[in-house]
Amino acid sequence: MIPLEWMPPLMFGGLVVFMIIGYPVAFSLCAVGFFFGFLSIEMGYFTMAFMQAIPGRVFGSILSNELLLAIPFFTFMGAILEKCGLAEDMLESMGQLFGPIKGGLGYSTIIVGFILGAITGTVAAQVIAMALITLPVMIRYKYDMRYATGVLAASGTITQLVPPSLVLIVLADQLGRSVGDMYLGAWGPSLLQIALFAIYTFYLSMIKPEALPPVPRTLFGKALLIKCAWGIIPAAVLIFLVLGTIMMGLATPTEAGAMGTIGAIVLAVVRNAPLTKFDRIVFGAGCAAAIIGALIGMVAFKSIPFKIAFTIMFAAIIWLCWRAWQVKDLRDLIVQAFQATMRITAMVAFILVGATCFSITFQGVDGNQWVEHLMSNLPGGVWGFLIVVNLFVFFLAFFLDFFEIAFIIIPMLAPVAQKLLTPVVGADAALIWFGVMICVNVQTSFMHPPFGFALFYLRSVAPKEVKSSDIYWGSVPWVILQLVMVAIVIFVPQTVTFFLDKPHGVDPSKVKIEIQAPPTDDAAPPVFGIPPKN
Repeated sequence: MIPLEWMPPLMFGGLVVFMIIGYPVAFSLCAVGFFFGFLSIEMGYFTMAFMQAIPGRVFGSILSNELLLAIPFFTFMGAILEKCGLAEDMLESMGQLFGPIKGGLGYSTIIVGFILGAITGTVAAQVIAMALITLPVMIRYKYDMRYATGVLAASGTITQLVPPSLVLIVLADQLGRSVGDMYLGAWGPSLLQIALFAIYTFYLSMIKPEALPPVPRTLFGKALLIKCAWGIIPAAVLIFLVLGTIMMGLATPTEAGAMGTIGAIVLAVVRNAPLTKFDRIVFGAGCAAAIIGALIGMVAFKSIPFKIAFTIMFAAIIWLCWRAWQVKDLRDLIVQAFQATMRITAMVAFILVGATCFSITFQGVDGNQWVEHLMSNLPGGVWGFLIVVNLFVFFLAFFLDFFEIAFIIIPMLAPVAQKLLTPVVGADAALIWFGVMICVNVQTSFMHPPFGFALFYLRSVAPKEVKSSDIYWGSVPWVILQLVMVAIVIFVPQTVTFFLDKPHGVDPSKVKIEIQAPPTDDAAPPVFGIPPKN
């Protein structure tokens, strides 16, 4: 007979054993959950009826969860943008602007990484695209190889923190908070992270100017202006379609992801397909109709002219999407994007199902109470809890990716975080602060071995003269900068809460509603100066 208080640590230990063996995480979670579930039934800790919660939660909270639909949309959009040439034009235009200063290619890589992060939310597309374009130029002008590889990998991983990050969407779902609030909370740390990267680049350019030499500008005047506009305006449009519509309350994250996907396909057609004269007319008419419709919508939403303008825009979009399917290269790209999206979405769904099996059994054996007791009694109170949790997540990231951490660890820690962090930042902001903090920490999982995927992506496209040792050692300063950012978020919660809506300060339990009784006939007021009859 195994005591009840031993069951939670045994479950956790069993999961660790499966992961060390290398068995797939989704099936490991299911196996541990069902094994200890049936074991608990035999020992009388709960009945078979308790396990009925598993299919109920799978169909009710996973397969019918509209928020998780944003994952395939953003994945598909990132796969399209990876090949459409947007990253190339942005890097070339930023390189022309910042190249003549020391470390200019580093600054342009950081800025483009931030902008692409605000569009796609995927790491692989950014690291590969930026490495293919910028790394040969850095090698040609003799940039320090460790700095070059480090800044490329780090600028790709910033997408995990910059809205509309998939990590933030998953964390919002697991923490039970709105995606909009999670995005607002992430803006401060993401901007500070970019500032830290830029400060480090400036510092290196001062102490080792030969390691970050300037690059001569080749475009001037009108040509430079056109190049910058061609690289920046499409990115600005996509950022509005994805982030602007969410922040303005015009669309949910899922709807914004769908619009961004359509925008990415249209952008791929305009930039890569051999357009006929009719195609250009359709594209121009669609853009004009969108602008006119938006202006009309500000004053006469749902009016007939507004509907006509947007009907023209939708017709133009449908035609350009059809052209994307007609062009073989774009059709192949769309098929590849569908396949990549299917793989990632299936992986997320299976991990979620496995995590559900594990968490139901874990709750049945009082695992939540075990975690709360363990974390609440740490020395240092709130700050001790935050430091230990972040160290725990940092080391877990050596072996698990962010989906697995979010689905396994976050549901265990969320109740404790809500209880301990509420006195510091308030009940509304507690889990937002905690979620953004974990998101900043999870960035490091892409930058350190053995599963530093950003480093793998970089190695796969880097020239042979780039040593693997340079890639790994080059990542060390940037991982340290990311950990510095974690410390800033821990000890300065205002970096997260500054952009959030301020709490109303009203305790609903103390609200008293008083309704004054109507006057009686005896006390009725006179009407038109005539007293009422008795």
